[in-house]
Amino acid sequence: MKPKYDFLIVGAGLYGAVFAHEVKKAGKSCLIIDKRGHIAGNIYTEKVEDIQVHKYGAHIFHTSNKKIWDYVNQFTKFNRYINSPIANYHGEIYNLPFNMNTFNKMWGVVTPDEAKEKIRQQCKDHYVQDPQNLEEQAINLVGPDMYEKLIRGYTEKQWGRPCTELPAFIIRRIPVRFTYDNNYFYDTYQGIPTDGYTAMVERMIEGIEVKLHTDYLEDKSYWNSVAEKVVYSGPIDAYFDYKYGVLGYRSLRFETEVLDMPDYQGNAVVNYTDRETPFTRIIEHKHFEFGTQPKTIISKEYSMKWQLGDEPYYPINDRKNNGLYQKYKALTESENNVIFGGRLGEYKYYDMDKVVGVALRKAREVLK
Repeated sequence: MKPKYDFLIVGAGLYGAVFAHEVKKAGKSCLIIDKRGHIAGNIYTEKVEDIQVHKYGAHIFHTSNKKIWDYVNQFTKFNRYINSPIANYHGEIYNLPFNMNTFNKMWGVVTPDEAKEKIRQQCKDHYVQDPQNLEEQAINLVGPDMYEKLIRGYTEKQWGRPCTELPAFIIRRIPVRFTYDNNYFYDTYQGIPTDGYTAMVERMIEGIEVKLHTDYLEDKSYWNSVAEKVVYSGPIDAYFDYKYGVLGYRSLRFETEVLDMPDYQGNAVVNYTDRETPFTRIIEHKHFEFGTQPKTIISKEYSMKWQLGDEPYYPINDRKNNGLYQKYKALTESENNVIFGGRLGEYKYYDMDKVVGVALRKAREVLK
């Protein structure tokens, strides 16, 4: 039977949507399928109480690539949101990333030279030659004060293990700025779609057939037969039926509440960096859009151990898992009609602008 479509796109997230838009623009036919009941993958937003709720955690689009910025602006208008999270350590509030506001609150220093000297002295007094774990590496970089209040508790909750049991290479560097600038990102362009990410993805895939609640892996041979090529953005180990074992991830759980008050925490993102608070952060969604609605919506975010069946969020890119991924990647070379892409297909954490970039490059390569 002759395939009905030029491309079958497995996954209606950002990678699949960009790829689908490009091949459709080139005159190719495609079908998008997704096992979830909605498009847009983990950047899915849903309006509740007139507030765009980020259902799978906060997503702030940022890039220094003007071509990528111009590309996404075809599909939506972005607001002027600047990511400026704060840390709450037992009620003490610190600005993130580490900058002069952070150092002033921590030590009372005022000038960059004073801050540099304080960090230098703390690192010198506690320096460990050849650090063997994350704790030693972090203290080598910023000293014990910053580590204890702003790194240790958050990191241990995030990874589910003590910092002394985490490898040093996880923290190769820590962003430190000697300016009074609370902007988390260095990028030139930054913002959030004024009508949500879901609407942006809808415009990308306008005119393309989409089937939701459809699991490609339940009948892979059938779905492979409907198109000349398959673009697969699901977990690479699942595609190969976990032949070499299961790749590791960390997962997240959200507790979302509608509160009958105009403002809960005064900021979009507050990280809880002590070990005793069970969640890692609270997101207050209305602050992503400068909302003035009479109610507010918050999501408490809990980092969780991942197991099969849970939503995979963050790949654990340690030596063991990276080695396992390389074995799966080698298998993809024999899958001539399948393109593996996105964070799950490539077992790699991607910022959104990087996802757009790799999808555009892959589409151009395939269309040559």
